[in-house]
Amino acid sequence: MPRSMVAQVFAEEWPKLVAILTRELGDLDLAEDASQEAFAEAARCWGPNSTPDRPGAWLVTTARRKAIDQLRRRKRYDQRLAELDRLAHNSGKTCAPTPDSGADYLVDDRLSLILGCCHRSLSTEAQVALTLRAVGGLSTAQIAAAFLIPEATMAKRIVRAKKKIRAANIPFSIPTPDQLVDRIEAVLSVIYVIFTAGHTSSEQGALVRGDLCDEARWLAALVDRLLTDREHHHSRPGSRWPARYTGDQIAIHAEVKGLSALMLLTDARRTARVDAAGALVLLEDQDRTKWDSRLLSEGLDQLSDALSLGHVGAYQMQAAIAGVHATARSWEETQWPQIVSLYDQLAIIDPSPVVLLNRAVAVSMLDGPEAALESIDQLARHHDFRSYRYFHAARAYMLRRMGRCHDAINAYKQALALGGNDSEIDFLRSQMNELTR
Repeated sequence: MPRSMVAQVFAEEWPKLVAILTRELGDLDLAEDASQEAFAEAARCWGPNSTPDRPGAWLVTTARRKAIDQLRRRKRYDQRLAELDRLAHNSGKTCAPTPDSGADYLVDDRLSLILGCCHRSLSTEAQVALTLRAVGGLSTAQIAAAFLIPEATMAKRIVRAKKKIRAANIPFSIPTPDQLVDRIEAVLSVIYVIFTAGHTSSEQGALVRGDLCDEARWLAALVDRLLTDREHHHSRPGSRWPARYTGDQIAIHAEVKGLSALMLLTDARRTARVDAAGALVLLEDQDRTKWDSRLLSEGLDQLSDALSLGHVGAYQMQAAIAGVHATARSWEETQWPQIVSLYDQLAIIDPSPVVLLNRAVAVSMLDGPEAALESIDQLARHHDFRSYRYFHAARAYMLRRMGRCHDAINAYKQALALGGNDSEIDFLRSQMNELTR
C-alpha cells in the first residue's frame, strides 16, 4: 500500500475508527490497540488494485475482529465480547455499511471521544496527551518529542490517564445538549494549549513547532465540522435533539470558530517569525510578504462566520485583534486605536493579568511607552509577575524606548534569568547587549 494512501486514509479514518470502537468496547486502550492492528493489516493487504470500495467499513470490521482476538486472550469482558462478535459477524466480509456507520452515529462517536479525552477530572497534561494520541493519531514518541520529554515519561503519563478513566468511569458517551456546552469549553482550552506549545515553545529548541500548530488547527476544524454536522443531522423530525441550537450552544460554536480563526491568523505568520538563521523576528520587523495569504483568508472568513452568530467570546476577541494585524499593510499603518478598543472589550470578558499586560503594550503604540509602563507597573502591584518572563521583557521594551538604558538592562536580566526558548533568549540577550555597548 503506497505511503501516501496510508497517510490519507489514516488522517480521515483514525478518529472515526477509535471513536466507534471506544463506544462499543468502553475501553479506549483496547480501541486504540485494535485500530492500530487494523491499519497495520491494511498496510499489508491493500494495494493499488486491491483497495476496498469502503476503506472505513473495512477498517471497522477488521478492528472489531482484532479486538475480539485481544478480548479472548484476556478472557474477560464476556458481555462485550458477545456483542462485538455479533457486530463483526453482521458486518460480513464485503465491506457493507455497518449498522452504526450512519452520519449521526459518527458525529456523536467522535464528539464523545474528544469530550472524554478532555474530561475535567484529568490534568491538562493528560488531556493534551490523550487528545493527540486518540483523536489526532500521533504516536507516543511523536507526542513526547513535541513536548521535549522522554518517550517513557509520556508513555507513563498516557497509561496513568487511561487508568484514571477506567477507575473514575469517565464516560465516552453521547452528551446531552447542556453537557456539550459545558465540556466543549475544556476541549477548546486543550486545543489552544496544543497550539501555544507549537507557536512558541516554552523550552529550548526551535521557536515554532509546526506539527503541533497544524494538529491544533486540524482539531479545531474537526470540532467545528462535528458541531455543524450535529446541528444538521439532529434537526430532523423525530430526533431527541432540539431542532435549533440554544443560545448557549450557538455561543460555544461561535467560540469554536473564533479559536479556529485565531490560530489561522496567528499561524499565517509562522515563516516570518524567524530569520534564515532561526533568530526571532518581532511582528513590527516581519516581512509581511512571507505571511501565508491562504491562511489569512481562511482565518478572516472564520472570524466573519463567528461574529455573524451574534455571540462574542474571548477567542473571537483575540481573533479580531489578530485580524487587525493581518489586514494592516505595515506596522506603521496598524490601527492601534481599534486594537486598544478590542483589548478593552476582551478585558471585560477575560480580565486576566496577561490580557491586561498585552493591552498595556498596545497602549504604548498609541499613547507612548510612558503611559504603558505606568499601566504595567500598576499591574505588578496587584499580580505576581516575578516568574513571568514576558512581563520583564515588556518592561525592558518600554524602558528601552524611553531611553532608560540602565533600567532596561536590569529588566532584560530578570527576563533572561527565567530561561525559556533558545530563540527568545538569544533575542533578549542581543537587545540587552546593544544597550550595554
